[in-house]
Amino acid sequence: MSASPTAPVGSGELKRHLGVFDAVVIGLGSMIGAGIFAALAPAANAAGSGLLLGLALAAVVAYCNATSSARLAARYPQSGGTYVYGRERLGGFWGYLAGWSFVVGKTASCAAMALTVGSYVWPGQAHAVAVAAVVALTAVNYAGVQKSAWLTRVIVAVVLAVLAAVVTACLTGGTAEGARLDIGADAGFGGVLQAAGLLFFAFAGYARIATLGEEVHDPKRTIPRAIPLALGITLLVYAAVALAVTAVLGPDRLAHASAPLSDAVRAAGVPGLVPVVRVGAAVAALGSLLALILGVSRTTLAMARDRHLPHALAAVHPRFRVPHRAELAVCAVVAVLAATADVRGTIGFSSFGVLAYYAIANASAWTLTPAEGRPARIVPILGTVGCLVLAFALPLASVLSGAAVIALGAAAYGLRKALSQI
Repeated sequence: MSASPTAPVGSGELKRHLGVFDAVVIGLGSMIGAGIFAALAPAANAAGSGLLLGLALAAVVAYCNATSSARLAARYPQSGGTYVYGRERLGGFWGYLAGWSFVVGKTASCAAMALTVGSYVWPGQAHAVAVAAVVALTAVNYAGVQKSAWLTRVIVAVVLAVLAAVVTACLTGGTAEGARLDIGADAGFGGVLQAAGLLFFAFAGYARIATLGEEVHDPKRTIPRAIPLALGITLLVYAAVALAVTAVLGPDRLAHASAPLSDAVRAAGVPGLVPVVRVGAAVAALGSLLALILGVSRTTLAMARDRHLPHALAAVHPRFRVPHRAELAVCAVVAVLAATADVRGTIGFSSFGVLAYYAIANASAWTLTPAEGRPARIVPILGTVGCLVLAFALPLASVLSGAAVIALGAAAYGLRKALSQI
């Protein structure tokens, strides 16, 4: 395995713009986004009154993943995240498989977030608005990561204000008939596991901090600080929202809500807040989409550098110092998906791919030595096992489609390697 912790040297290197605050904000923009608006209902449908247990379980797995990712990112401060870590610690195949899982899963997430924007902004033209959002945010990213960080600050501030208003309205307003606050798992432990897997969709954004490792000031200090901070803030926000919404709607009504936060403020007797929640959901989805495009394009850049994807995608813009061809390629693929895909169908698929990605991250962290900043042994063990259990606890359709796509990627890797030896 290679021991080099540095980014490639030369004209293709990205510029380091981001400090701890900006890195935390980008992580928050990825996590405190549309996931909290979209994932609560399917998770409640799976777990019933065990929703909060599912949230806690997802948070534990996310903490292990975040800790392993932070230690690895400090050691390998390059664009690409677990694609780089797996390659350096476990070998080329595992790095490739992590990168493939991330790019495929998060490309689906990009489409889901774009469609969420469309469904809130203009439901009758959701697909057209989704495509326009993808193009507009790619243009922002193309102009440089600093501009993306500034826009993400605004988005995070708006979303946090909206979620605070929702929690306040729910805790001070009325309660829907039959609602109850119960943390018991009436759907069984299998339902709680499935809910945790679905809720993981809303936690996975801290990877964006690691995938931007080549654009962070002093990454050995910045990334290990930023990832736990972003995750901790997100967990507090999610717990408050889940408690408030469940207290107002109850698990049964929440499970069948198409817009759970809007339904909650309406049930709490504050219907005037519904338009604000709709705007907040659209802005949150934009924030998630912005950060997702950043992360997917950087992993695409890293894989293109190693020729696992077309090498032309490894180009860095001479003025803006961004992977402009990778960003344009991601934009094109996501725009096509946004024009044709279904929002809910992508959540489980995305979660499966991202959980596979983090299983490899935890396995990579296990190989670190104490001198390299290895976390406590229990962290990567619990993280690896947790990721695999949650991945295979997802709905069967998500497991089958996710496993098939990952197997396709593995077959492509094997074929390419075989052809290179001819």
